Amino acid sequence: MADLQRQLTETPAAVVIANHCFGLFELAALHLSLKPPKLSEAQLAIDALAALVEGLGDRLGEHEAQLAEALSQLRLAFVQIRASNLGAGDGG
Repeated sequence: MADLQRQLTETPAAVVIANHCFGLFELAALHLSLKPPKLSEAQLAIDALAALVEGLGDRLGEHEAQLAEALSQLRLAFVQIRASNLGAGDGG
């Protein structure tokens, strides 16, 4: 446990936060890929990712551009999937 704590404190916070952001991206993508998609669950993960990416901006350092692009891709996918599921229910 002490080694893990040491590793964590030696890792820049931006890297740790970016890793969490990638986890949120994967969570949203997973819910969008279900048949039927769980739109409300995906939306929560997308909103959480947006809060971090848009709230922290350039403080994310070298990861900012990649995370902003990932967020844009998720938002576009969400809109497209929601549109194709209109009338089929939310699924979540």
